[in-house]
Amino acid sequence: MINTIRTYIEKHRLLADDGRPVLVGLSGGADSVALLALLVRLDYPCMAVHCNFHLRGDESIRDEHFAKDFAGSLHVPFYKVDFDTTAYAGEKHISIEMAARELRYTWFEGMRCKLDAQAIAVAHHRDDSVETLLMNLIRGTGVRGMRGIRPKNGYIVRPLLPVSREEILKWLAEQHYSYVTDSTNLSDAYTRNFIRLRVLPLLEEINPAVRNTIARTAEHLSAVETIYNNVIENARNQIMVTEDSLSVKTLLTFPLPDTILYELLKPFNFTRLVTDDIYLSLRGESGRQFYSSTHRLIKDRDYLFLSSLQEKEAKIYILDEKTTECSEPVELSFRKIVLNKEFHIEKNKHIAYFDYDKLTFPLSLRTWQEGDWFIPFGMTGRKKLSDYFSDHKYTIFQKEQTWLLCSGDNIIWLVGERSDNRFRIDKTTKHILIVKFFC
Repeated sequence: MINTIRTYIEKHRLLADDGRPVLVGLSGGADSVALLALLVRLDYPCMAVHCNFHLRGDESIRDEHFAKDFAGSLHVPFYKVDFDTTAYAGEKHISIEMAARELRYTWFEGMRCKLDAQAIAVAHHRDDSVETLLMNLIRGTGVRGMRGIRPKNGYIVRPLLPVSREEILKWLAEQHYSYVTDSTNLSDAYTRNFIRLRVLPLLEEINPAVRNTIARTAEHLSAVETIYNNVIENARNQIMVTEDSLSVKTLLTFPLPDTILYELLKPFNFTRLVTDDIYLSLRGESGRQFYSSTHRLIKDRDYLFLSSLQEKEAKIYILDEKTTECSEPVELSFRKIVLNKEFHIEKNKHIAYFDYDKLTFPLSLRTWQEGDWFIPFGMTGRKKLSDYFSDHKYTIFQKEQTWLLCSGDNIIWLVGERSDNRFRIDKTTKHILIVKFFC
């Protein structure tokens, strides 16, 4: 079995021969005992780390003492920590299993940093991977959940994944290593134990080699996932026009666009049900809005626009007469000049010119509100902003991102778009305010 583990470590580059220690999670059970003994045999500098969750009374104390003695017998440094797991689970409103997992891996990572260890080795084996796949299948999962347990996840490595529980127990017996047994592993009260003790034996009646066949399937699906992720990443690069907008036209050129849409929106916490509704709306009218727990999506004619649901206060930014530049909420510069013969107007939507003496200070910047109006440059009649937006095919997202420069209650400029005719330069103008928008 040593050669199998050595080959697996090398194949997946789980550990390096760089002299840095490997932290080994040592519970005292058969799997962790085998893991520590094997890594020591393979000449990796190991340090044993043990968590006492104080969930099984005297049995927890027994396990701690055994783990310490076993590490000592291999001349391996031993570190342990005590947790009030029940209290932590109550504080976080999570299950005991989840609490133990969070406590264990948080402490492991802290010890890894403290001891400058290269990795944290844990004792998951092939049967654990099979059980995980079945659990995910029962709960409902995509291709990721069908790959079983990964050999490496960040600094967490799992060198025992190529071997079964039966192989581990056989090797321990051959080496005359003892271990402790967690009594909760004999109960089917937990889902994983139920699968291990009741479901898998039934499947073995159909196919005695079912654990091996499921493990091989998981390996195949892991390769499939790599290909799948590559396709999704390629689609992301083509469909995501910006980090918060998706091209509907491009999306629909891909096979299974509904699945691709789900994968692209999943990082924004959209569920499959909501994503299906979004997909059905793609050929419908614009303006529909959809929500996840963290984001809003607006369906426009040709694009899907994403924005965070973080509440933004309706702020008004005040700009006094001495202001020469501002950087929030948009970047603007202000310059007052005396009108002279050398002055000329540059035709640029990002630069606005105003008769300084027609303005009332301080100026202000704000977003649009229902009922807002202005007199567009070159016109004499009032125009509601809602009509202007509609005429110029603004999306809901663009409307919300448009800032208005105001003088008193009057809108003098849709920043970067169009100024108000009432404040234009005319024959009576003596002083000019030049405002430049840096988009």
